[in-house]
Amino acid sequence: MITGSMFRGTSIPVLEQVVNYAQARHQVLAGNIANMDTPGYQVRDLAPERFQSLLREAIADRDAQPAGPFAGHDDAALRQVSENLEGILFHDLSNDSIEHQVAEMSKNQMQHNMALAIMNSQFRLLQSAISERA
Repeated sequence: MITGSMFRGTSIPVLEQVVNYAQARHQVLAGNIANMDTPGYQVRDLAPERFQSLLREAIADRDAQPAGPFAGHDDAALRQVSENLEGILFHDLSNDSIEHQVAEMSKNQMQHNMALAIMNSQFRLLQSAISERA
């Protein structure tokens, strides 16, 4: 987890949670594809709606705290989002198709790549500001 007051007001801690979620969901979806033909296997997923709700709540909690260099924030609310990923795992009792699982995996990969691209851009901006180059 990225810590420190330097990143608190940026989108970097939020993007970190999106990347963690996308990685965890990718593993679940890959397991679904690998076990699709296993008799009695129930499809699993990490609920995207629940993750987004937890993330929105964590952002609201973080933003409600007073700002400033000596406020002593540690983004505990954002840390709880990744700690609660197992709490949003569910078993789908439907007979899902492999095509649907692959489509979900593709969407998840795009979300992961987008979060990493934005995070990379944020770090490049910080590096430019530190080195005083534009």
